[in-house]
Amino acid sequence: MPMNFITKLPIPQETKERYPVSAAAAAVKAARDEEIRRVFTGESDKRLLIIGPCSADSEEPVIEYVRRLRVLQDKVADKLILVPRVYTNKPRTTGDGYKGMLHQPDPTTAPDMYKGILAIRELHTRVLTDFGLPTADEMLYPANFRYLDDLLSYVAIGARSVENQEHRLVSSGINVPVGMKNPTGGDLSVMMNSITAAQHSHAFLFRGWQVQTTGNPLAHAILRGYVDKQGHSHPNYHYEDLTHLAALYAEFSSLANPAVIVDTNHANSGKKYLEQPRICKEVLHSCRHNAEIDRMVKGFMIESYLEDGARKVTEEGFGKSITDPCIGWEKTERLVLDIADLL
Repeated sequence: MPMNFITKLPIPQETKERYPVSAAAAAVKAARDEEIRRVFTGESDKRLLIIGPCSADSEEPVIEYVRRLRVLQDKVADKLILVPRVYTNKPRTTGDGYKGMLHQPDPTTAPDMYKGILAIRELHTRVLTDFGLPTADEMLYPANFRYLDDLLSYVAIGARSVENQEHRLVSSGINVPVGMKNPTGGDLSVMMNSITAAQHSHAFLFRGWQVQTTGNPLAHAILRGYVDKQGHSHPNYHYEDLTHLAALYAEFSSLANPAVIVDTNHANSGKKYLEQPRICKEVLHSCRHNAEIDRMVKGFMIESYLEDGARKVTEEGFGKSITDPCIGWEKTERLVLDIADLL
């Protein structure tokens, strides 16, 4: 038999009962969701930073990172909304390698998705409850979204998933902003079609149910750069790229709330993670010189952790990424304060 069924996993409701969201935490999230919604509708001129490690590889360094982020949020609250990246599902280009806490709550041991589901629910709950910061995660598996749907204030659809029908349709039933990345090959029409699908209503099959959605008016673009046929990275955050996206939004005139989040790593940085501060500042420079770009750019996606760089799973390094390299805390704090000063 090509597929062996190993463990029956808990349904989302069982997991939520084990790690419930308190009424106080739910109220904090609702207020934060409204603040973020106002950014995307243009009612607020604050910017959003979806910021944190490439992958949330273990609980304690993530909690220490968010503890520091909470202090920083209070310093820039008049300009910026900080949303912790707690990415617990990791796409892999070849399918091999560490796939995130959902698969391996301990990255040094064998996959255990039963423990993984409980671990990611506990981590997201703890971030919201202890620090008042609802989180962002990538929706790698649409069927798993409901394990975290009461905790997330931002959802990302990755470059490898953006053309997938189920990701698009499930996004249409999410009540917080969903960012659609441009695909790895860079075709922006794929991303725009995905945004269109997410903003429309749909009837479809989900977790054994026929469901009906009303559409998500907060679905928007994420520019993350692209890779050409020769495997070379190319950025798409420059002034000309942003004006081109604005023109595309004008062509897709039925879309609500034209918006973009700029991913400062991945192909935009050519995986040179130390370029992220420079990229943020260049985009803000473009915003100052073009009112249309300024209205459209709602913020940045930044890969940041406690320590600079990356390490192998077998190496020591509290708060150092085991996937893509990240800027460390000292550079992160300086960047966030600089962005606030530039706004």
